Amino acid sequence: MARKSSVARNTNETSISVEINLDGTGKYNISTGIGFLDHMLEQLSKHSLIDLTVKAEGDLHIDFHHTTEDTGWAIGEAFAKALGDKKGITRYAHAYIPMDEALSRVALDLSNRPYLIWNVNFSKPKLGDMDTELFKEWFQAFSQSAGCTLHIENLYGDNNHHIVESCYKGIARALKDAITVDPRKSDQVPSTKGVL
Repeated sequence: MARKSSVARNTNETSISVEINLDGTGKYNISTGIGFLDHMLEQLSKHSLIDLTVKAEGDLHIDFHHTTEDTGWAIGEAFAKALGDKKGITRYAHAYIPMDEALSRVALDLSNRPYLIWNVNFSKPKLGDMDTELFKEWFQAFSQSAGCTLHIENLYGDNNHHIVESCYKGIARALKDAITVDPRKSDQVPSTKGVL
C-alpha cells in the first residue's frame, strides 16, 4: 500500500499545499518564498528519502513567522496522513549529525504523543533574512501535527547555519529509520496498546 498523501492548508495568513511520498527517493520541489527554509526542507527530503512537494504563499510582508509555522504544520499533517495506522514501522529512531564544527542529536518516537524538546541556541538573531527563533516554531508545528515526540539538541557548534542544518538533517535521518517497516512485524502496530 502506497504511503502517500496530500494536504492543503488555507488561512487568512497562508496558503500551503503539500504532497508527500514516504517511500520515495528524496525528490523535492520546494517553494515557500523563504530561501533558507526552502534549503532546510530540501535537506529534509533528500536525507530522509521522502519525496516532498511544498508550495506556500504567505504574508511575508509582515514577517516569516506564519509561513514557517504553517509549513511545519502542513508537512506534519501530510506525514501523519501518509503513515496511516503505523503498522510495521520501527517507530523509534535517532541520529547524530556532524556538520563541520557542529554536532546535533535528534531522537524521536512516532507515538502520536506530540512533544518537542528543543535544546538549540543561536549566537545571532538572523540567518540571512530569517529569524533564528523561527526554527523552533517549525519543529514545534511539525511535531504537533505529525504526532511525534521529538528531542533535538545541538551538542556544540559555532556556525549558526551549520547548527540548524544539522538539526534538519538529523530529523531527516531519524524519520528515515523510524518509518522503515520491519518485515518481522509488518502487520503489527508497534505498541502493547495495539494502537498509536
